[in-house]
Amino acid sequence: QVQVVESGGGLVQAGGSLRLTCAASGSVFRDTAVAWHRQTTGKEREFVAIVTSGGITNYRDSVKGRFTISRDNAKNTVTLQMNTLKPEDTAVYYCNVPEYNRWGQGTQVTVSS
Repeated sequence: QVQVVESGGGLVQAGGSLRLTCAASGSVFRDTAVAWHRQTTGKEREFVAIVTSGGITNYRDSVKGRFTISRDNAKNTVTLQMNTLKPEDTAVYYCNVPEYNRWGQGTQVTVSS
């Protein structure tokens, strides 16, 4: 069974950076894709980025060139490096393992203008 826990959120000024980490338990983690999603109050949760078991990545258009998703299978972690943050990136960010429909509790990211 896969469990995930996010960390690394916080408050940052526009143009700044944050690094989110998704730590997972379970031996199957390295064999499955892991994604980040985000949600703001009153809006639907939206896809941000995904990394496959083989390291292939994909991003939503609005974060391309600013966010980088990567994985360390030895540590069972997936990282979302977020640079040049904008106020519209403010949201609760969730780690997700789609194959097992597992979600973390979320971590708040707030970008001030």
